[in-house]
Amino acid sequence: MLSLHQLRCFLATYEQGSLTAAAEELGYAQPSVSEQIRTLEKSLGAPLFHRVGRGVVPTAVGESLRPHAEATIAAAEEARRAAESVVSLETGTIRFGMFGTARLYAGAGLVADVLARHPGVRVELIGQNSTDVQEDLRRGRIEAAMIAVPTVSEGMQVTPVARDELVYISADPEKLTSPVTAHRLSQASLVMPETTWRADDSTRIVLRQMLHETGRNPQTRIEVEDVETAVELVGMGLADSVIPRGAAEQLLPRLAPGAGWVSLRPRQFDTLAIVHRQGATLSPAARLMIELATTRIQAIAEPVHPR
Repeated sequence: MLSLHQLRCFLATYEQGSLTAAAEELGYAQPSVSEQIRTLEKSLGAPLFHRVGRGVVPTAVGESLRPHAEATIAAAEEARRAAESVVSLETGTIRFGMFGTARLYAGAGLVADVLARHPGVRVELIGQNSTDVQEDLRRGRIEAAMIAVPTVSEGMQVTPVARDELVYISADPEKLTSPVTAHRLSQASLVMPETTWRADDSTRIVLRQMLHETGRNPQTRIEVEDVETAVELVGMGLADSVIPRGAAEQLLPRLAPGAGWVSLRPRQFDTLAIVHRQGATLSPAARLMIELATTRIQAIAEPVHPR
């Protein structure tokens, strides 16, 4: 019979590509992980990995097992949370996913809101980009999150709660006299954050759609990871950028006081939504975070109310 312990060892080995690295991630001895993999392979009647050099690669059976193992672990976590849902929020850790830009201007307030109601808890805000946060949701590492949603993985329930306008920021006053059209944007020299996630970043997806008729993609002169660095570079006059208005209003006075912002034409928006696994039994902690995060973000961005 398969066990959750075996499946966790299998997934860690699959992700790390090494029994030793999997053991380090799980905090186990390497022989223990190897034994769990062997027992699992014996139960299934087939090998799950091939050795390649010092690492391992999954077999076809291993590839086919992965999504089922992830679903099983996630279901077990949901069952545990459902059983614990009667426990009051007096102690313990509250985890919530929030992508980097939203956390930038709502994160501290959200944590303060939680601790004002439940001073004995520990709070973790998890995530840098919506793509990573979705992966944590899919894996069952977190119950719920607020992310920007140009695309959402299957099996997720999505509830839009706000939209944050994307604005053009520049240190050149002449570029801020009128809204920026797709044609002007296609000719701009830009610094853009989220370079690791450039293919899936919600802001860039919106801009690519805006520029579709021009036949061009946004031209980046500089790529950086965080929006703060992008804003600083704009303040130095080295490039312009497009970022959410909430971030612009928070960061420009502090990091680029000589810069300003203007809307795009037509106006463009990131849609912010609460996301969790379909059919999940949400714990009181997750429901609390959803309530407080929604209130916080709707006070900053334009609210979206269900019809």
